[in-house]
Amino acid sequence: MPDAYAAWAARWRVPLGFVLGIAFVFLSHPTSSFLPAGAIIAFLGLSLRAYAAGYLEKSRELATSGPYRYTRNPLYLGSFFIGLGFAVAGRSWVLGLIFVCFFILIYGPVMRREEFSLRRQFGEAYDRYANSVALFLPTFIISSNAPKDSALQDGFRWERYWRNHEYEAALGYLCGLVFLVIKLRMR
Repeated sequence: MPDAYAAWAARWRVPLGFVLGIAFVFLSHPTSSFLPAGAIIAFLGLSLRAYAAGYLEKSRELATSGPYRYTRNPLYLGSFFIGLGFAVAGRSWVLGLIFVCFFILIYGPVMRREEFSLRRQFGEAYDRYANSVALFLPTFIISSNAPKDSALQDGFRWERYWRNHEYEAALGYLCGLVFLVIKLRMR
């Protein structure tokens, strides 16, 4: 059973993310060399999130295809790279350190809480999956014990991308870049 801290982290992760966004406004100091480098890192994270969202049927099916063959949490991994990329783009090592601590303290327990929920919902199928696929960092080696793709896991589908509201991450990425470009030009 998930603990009280994991429940708190799940409930407060989005509001705390907005607080981190406010810190980003004040702590970012983009330069013409760091901004493009960070934008690329963040774009890779955004792309991973988009790819993962196109495979995800939330609360209906255990996603085991696409990026879910290599990590049980490709959406969070993508978010990690987006946050890290924006810390680099904003040329703020303090912000990067705050973000990494935030991610570990908030998303680590959230992943474990979601794992508990998935285990309750999908039982033995989730156990087999969890035993063959890494929780966060991808392994790129597909275990012979990994579950086979199910009928619904028919590849990437744009309908899933839209239904999972992943376009919101793309809009956030664009807004963050526009902010950094404006801040760079105002220096």
